[in-house]
Amino acid sequence: MYLIYRPKGKDGRKDEIKANWVSDANMNVEMSKKAGGHPILGRYHGVSATGITLAEFVKIAQSLHPVREEQVVTPVPTQTSALKVHPKVFSMINCWISDSESPVVTEINLDAVEKNGNEFDDNRLKQDGEWLRCPTSDGNGFMRYRVLESNANHYKVEYQENGGGTLTTAAFIEFNIEKRNIHRDGKPVTIRILRVSSYDQNKGQR
Repeated sequence: MYLIYRPKGKDGRKDEIKANWVSDANMNVEMSKKAGGHPILGRYHGVSATGITLAEFVKIAQSLHPVREEQVVTPVPTQTSALKVHPKVFSMINCWISDSESPVVTEINLDAVEKNGNEFDDNRLKQDGEWLRCPTSDGNGFMRYRVLESNANHYKVEYQENGGGTLTTAAFIEFNIEKRNIHRDGKPVTIRILRVSSYDQNKGQR
């Protein structure tokens, strides 16, 4: 908001005060979340006046209100996964569809997963409602999971995988995220691991 003050001159102009496009509270909230976006609830209010004092202008501006009171509905944000683990981690726990014994991997170094961007590419991750998903390596199928239970460092997820056809397999995996001391290159290090505590697979989901 800005003010323009034009004093009386030879041409007899009166004092002029202008405020151009004042944003309301909803507009401010929406613009703070996404700069340059198109607000849904927010509104701009154009105000101008001539021949009044600054005190009169302030009084008028403070008295403004919508002609019709509208119910303000706060947009519900899209639910996101409470866990940020690459879906390929759970693919490593699963056995191949033609095999029978799972889980194959029961302990995974999450620090390595976060650093190994070639194998676990975070740029290909996509939040799809409550699911966190990524495409398979060939791009034809998908891997995704959603968090079913979360308590401190203990989680239960439903993991689904599709190779690009009509069959989507599912597994319910429970695990803890813990710290473990190991030796790497002869030096002691502490790493963050995912340790499987329960596994239940449904190969023929749909």
